[in-house]
Amino acid sequence: MLLEEYRTAFEQAPVGLVISRDRLMVACNQQLLGMFRAQHSSQLAGRSFELLYPTHEEFERTGARIVASLDRKGYYADERIMKRLTGELFWCHVSGRALDPKRPHAAGIWSFEDLSARRKVTAALTAREREIAALLIEGLTSKRIGQKLGISPRTVDVYRARLMRKYGASTTPELVNKMLTA
Repeated sequence: MLLEEYRTAFEQAPVGLVISRDRLMVACNQQLLGMFRAQHSSQLAGRSFELLYPTHEEFERTGARIVASLDRKGYYADERIMKRLTGELFWCHVSGRALDPKRPHAAGIWSFEDLSARRKVTAALTAREREIAALLIEGLTSKRIGQKLGISPRTVDVYRARLMRKYGASTTPELVNKMLTA
């Protein structure tokens, strides 16, 4: 009986849920299928998370960032741009837990919350611009973003300037506000 209640809780959760092994989606709930515009679980189950990223590079860099950023209990969370099966890009809050923090991608449980109702992807951004935009929204400095992404703070500033031009912002707070309310 308890197993059935857990299964029901997983399926009826108000956010998308995925059980993963080695960066493959093992099981996902209906909310996740709808969010990513999958008609059936077979479109995602057994497939790599790479399918849900705008580019292969973003999939790889995010995987490395997860490994580097897990807390000692194995938790991780961020906001990033993801890709629906239709190709549409959207903002998503992702949080999860590696079941063994020493082997972050071996097995985990991940939740996905679609933020597109309150935050739109309005500018055509490169993969690196999407990463930097997400970290700016988190309130990180150029120095901290550079550390997280393995690039120089000056390079971050160049990308920030590009983002500011694309969003028509003259300051970083204005840029973040425009990205959050677009």
